[in-house]
Amino acid sequence: MSLMGNIADVPLFTTVQEALNWAMENGLSGYHTHSLQGQMGFMGGANHQQATGMPLNTNAPTTNTNRSSGSSNSGSGY
Repeated sequence: MSLMGNIADVPLFTTVQEALNWAMENGLSGYHTHSLQGQMGFMGGANHQQATGMPLNTNAPTTNTNRSSGSSNSGSGY
């Protein structure tokens, strides 16, 4: 297994097949991509919300993230 890291406690892999295997083991299908430290990685689940239960652009805590979507979500200052 080539694990790059985790985003929102979901593993990010170096190959599509590893992401698909993880998805199948967790009752999901498909995969989507993320950029982590400048490298493309693959996450199981057709989209981020399916894989994690949360949309990508939230203020929820994540680990080892390096988003390249070009949009950001600033906090509301609470």
